[in-house]
Amino acid sequence: MSTARQPRVTKADAEQTVTPLELFFDLVFVYAITQVTALMAVDVSLLGVAQGLVVLALVWWPWVGYAWLGNLARADEGVTRLTFLVVMAAMFVMALSIPESFDDLSGGLPASVVVVACYLVVRLAHLLLFWVAAADDPALRRQLTVFAPTIAASGLLLCAGAWVGSGWQLVLWALALFADMAGTSAGGASGWIVRAPGHFSERHGLIVIIALGESIVAIGVGATDRPISWPIVAAASLGIVVTSALWWQYFDVCALVGEHRLAAVTDRATRSALARDAYSFLHLPLIAGIVITALGLKKVLEYVGGEDGHAWTDELHGVGMWALPGGVALFLLGHLAFRRRIGDTTPVAYVVALVALVASAPLLERVPVLWALAVVTALAVALVAAEALGDTARRESVRHQPAH
Repeated sequence: MSTARQPRVTKADAEQTVTPLELFFDLVFVYAITQVTALMAVDVSLLGVAQGLVVLALVWWPWVGYAWLGNLARADEGVTRLTFLVVMAAMFVMALSIPESFDDLSGGLPASVVVVACYLVVRLAHLLLFWVAAADDPALRRQLTVFAPTIAASGLLLCAGAWVGSGWQLVLWALALFADMAGTSAGGASGWIVRAPGHFSERHGLIVIIALGESIVAIGVGATDRPISWPIVAAASLGIVVTSALWWQYFDVCALVGEHRLAAVTDRATRSALARDAYSFLHLPLIAGIVITALGLKKVLEYVGGEDGHAWTDELHGVGMWALPGGVALFLLGHLAFRRRIGDTTPVAYVVALVALVASAPLLERVPVLWALAVVTALAVALVAAEALGDTARRESVRHQPAH
C-alpha cells in the first residue's frame, strides 16, 4: 500500500504562535546586532554610525523576509525547517564578518565580499522557499515575480560596493538598500498575505526584545575588566532604567494596539500593506534607535569605569555623547510613526520628549557624563509616567482587550 507523499511545506493557520525554531533562528540575529554595535564602537563618528546603520539594515531586511515566510509556512515543518537552519549558518558567517565589513584585516578573506555573498544566499533561499510555499496562491506568486527584480538590483549594487570598496562602498550599499525597500513598496501589497496577525506582531515584538537585550549587553561590555565602584553601579542602574523605559513605551500599550489593529483588518491587501508599513518598514528606526542608544550607554560606562584615565566627573564629547539622547529620540520617532500608521493616538508628551532629547544633546556635553545619563534617564521615565497616568481608562481597556 502506498503512502501519501508528505507536503513540502506546512501552511500556517490563523492561530499560529511563534515556533521554537523561530526563536532559535533569532539567536544569530542577536549576535549580528551585537556585531553592529561593535562596528560602530570602533569608530565613534558620524561615518562609523552611518556604516553601522547600513549594516544593521542589511541584517534587518532578511529577518523581515523570514518573518513573513514563517507567517505563511510553519518554520518547524518540512523543507522550511532545513532552510531556516541553513540560513542560520549563512547569517552567522555574515555576522562574523560585520566588524571588518568596511575595513579588512590583513591575512583573511575580503569581509565585504563575505557579507554580500552570505546576504545573497539568505535572500535567494527566502525567495525560492516563498515560491514553493505559494504553489496554491497565484496572487502571491505574481507578487513574488514583481518582488524578485528588487533582489537582483540590490544584489548588483551590493556586489559593486564590495568590489570598489573605499568611500563608494557605503554609498552603493545604501543605494542597494534603497532599491530593495523602495521596490518592495512600489510593488504594492495586494499579493502578500498575513495569515496569523498575532504571530506577525509577536515576531516583531521579539526582535525588539532582542535589540533591547543588546542595550543591556552594551552596559555590561562597557564596564568589563573594570573594578566595581559606586559610579559604575549608578551608571549601570540608570542604563537599565533607560532600557526599561524603551521597553515600557513599546510593550505597555502600543504593541497590543498594533496587534489588535492588524487582526481587525480582514481585507488581504489592506492587512498586508499595514503589516509592511507598520512592521517591516517602521520597526527599523525603532531597532536603529535602540542600537544607537546601546552605543551611547557603552561609551558612558567606559568613561565612568575609568577608560583612558577618565572619571564620572568628566565630560563626554562628540558622537559618543550624542548617541545616547539621539538613540532614544530616534526610537521615539519610529514609535510615533508606528503609532500613526496603526491609527493610534499621537501623545503630545512624546513630541515634547523628542524635541527635548534633541535639544539637550549639545548641553549634555558640558556636564559630567554620569549627570548626562541621569538627564536622559529622567526624560525617558517622565515620558513613561505621562502616558501611564494620562489616560488610564484607555490603557486598561487596551491591556485587557481579548486577544484576536
